[in-house]
Amino acid sequence: MIGFGTLFNVLCIVFGGLFGLLCKKLLSKNLQKSLMGITGIAVIFFGIAGTLENMLIIEENTLKTTGAVMLVVSLALGTVTGELAGLEQKINTFGAWLQQKSKNNSDSGFIRAFVTSSCTVSIGAMAIIGSIQDGISGDCSVLLIKGLLDAIIIAIMTASQGKGCIFSAVPVAILQGSVTVLAYFAGNFLPEQSVGNLSYVGSVLIFCVGLNLIRSREKYLPVANFLPAVIIAVVWGFF
Repeated sequence: MIGFGTLFNVLCIVFGGLFGLLCKKLLSKNLQKSLMGITGIAVIFFGIAGTLENMLIIEENTLKTTGAVMLVVSLALGTVTGELAGLEQKINTFGAWLQQKSKNNSDSGFIRAFVTSSCTVSIGAMAIIGSIQDGISGDCSVLLIKGLLDAIIIAIMTASQGKGCIFSAVPVAILQGSVTVLAYFAGNFLPEQSVGNLSYVGSVLIFCVGLNLIRSREKYLPVANFLPAVIIAVVWGFF
């Protein structure tokens, strides 16, 4: 069934988050803090691995870097675009709306947990590639794997940050559902280079998310304002 991959992914996030929420009640404050720190380190290395996978190539037995100009331009233009559009504030506003509708006004960390977890599970090539395959042929194997990974990630993040992480299922449903529908009608609309660029820049942004998990609020990076960099990277791949 076309669209099952995204549905499965969303359910994995919800159930993973509920499991993490249950575990949170059994953990001490110090353990929750340590868990958040180790999760941040894991996300950082996940971002580094994805970045190096796309950055480094072997050419004539020599290790070389590629895509540096694309990376810098995409990040710079994307950040300017995101800052001017106020994406971080808009996503925070949406998070506040979810907080109110879900009657979690007493949870002071809800919005930050929502934004951080949403950036973690929504950015990446698996989301796009899996959704395209799901839309074209109904092959949801990539999204099934992503769903299981997301369940583990969100369970850990919920245990350390709170129930706001569970609502990262909403942007995942919107993003992946939209790409699946587009692929159903338009086919594979992204060239291979665009997908590679998306993975490259997306991995850098995931690294930034990991930094936010281990640093204080004063050093918080507005990762949501960096998100247009992914779109610029995808467009770059067409040329």
